[in-house]
Amino acid sequence: MKSEIRRGELGKVYVTRRIPDAGLNLILERTDARVNPHDRVLTRRELLREIRGVDGLVPLLTDPIDGAVMDAAGPQLKVIANYAVGFNNIDVAAATARKIPVTNTPGVLTETTADLAWTLLMAVARRIVESDRFTRAGKFKGWGPMMFLGHDVYGKTLGIVGFGRIGQAAARRASGFGMKILAFDPRPDEAAARALGARLVDLPALLRDSDFITLHTLLTPETTHLIGENQLRSMKPTAIIVNTSRGPVIDEKALVKALKSGWIGGAGLDVYEHEPRLAAGLNKQWNAVVVPHIASATIETRSKMAEIAAANLIAALEGKHPPNVVNPEIYNA
Repeated sequence: MKSEIRRGELGKVYVTRRIPDAGLNLILERTDARVNPHDRVLTRRELLREIRGVDGLVPLLTDPIDGAVMDAAGPQLKVIANYAVGFNNIDVAAATARKIPVTNTPGVLTETTADLAWTLLMAVARRIVESDRFTRAGKFKGWGPMMFLGHDVYGKTLGIVGFGRIGQAAARRASGFGMKILAFDPRPDEAAARALGARLVDLPALLRDSDFITLHTLLTPETTHLIGENQLRSMKPTAIIVNTSRGPVIDEKALVKALKSGWIGGAGLDVYEHEPRLAAGLNKQWNAVVVPHIASATIETRSKMAEIAAANLIAALEGKHPPNVVNPEIYNA
């Protein structure tokens, strides 16, 4: 496989997929960078071959980076600069054991992810995708009083699971819709809840009382399948759930059953349990809006992510502490 090569002063770098020019050009100017020329995820065999001898690696969330990958690169590997806020694709413990800094791109996704959560919420509530498909197919023959009846959003109750930066951004948007806000977080920020008019409750109460539920929690062993069959059954039959966090937070098979059986009213999904594969039958549920992991897909946000990833990479290659290192303990050993 041929890759694009550029000359620079800071060593060899491999970028596993093309990223926006705002960051890529910074990398190309300072390093001998090779970029995956294919607009697809590399196979493991390709990745292991391409990264041999690199000083820096810029992967995406779709690239599993474990100890074997790090060893394939070689002992000279100085940094893994993830092009993502999350870093569950990287074995951070393995990197720490090898004294390799792992970096991410925090803080840049907050507002755009909250925007998409609201986009999905509104699209499901007002059956936008269904009615768009209906109209494009030439089936619209005139206004009818029972056509595509959805649900009001204004004045309803929004439940926010995970009340960190993105959850709080979702709450700010809810205030403009006159919504009651319920929030659940294992480490609740009581000051933020008061400021945003949110009532902190436990998860069962939130699921029981919310008309709309939006998930903004981290993926941990505790949050894997946080929303399963029992939780879905406890929700209102008209409730709509939105997930822009991580796919495995929802038991997707249970969600399909809930949508099909009418336990809940609908779902809006940007992430999937076994991404990019959908659970069997999910694509046939018209009360679900499913989009291909586009929460950060704005020109402004993706460009800023690229700039941050490049800054992290270059700092580490210059022998400095990267600004967004997720395993800073390597510098204390």
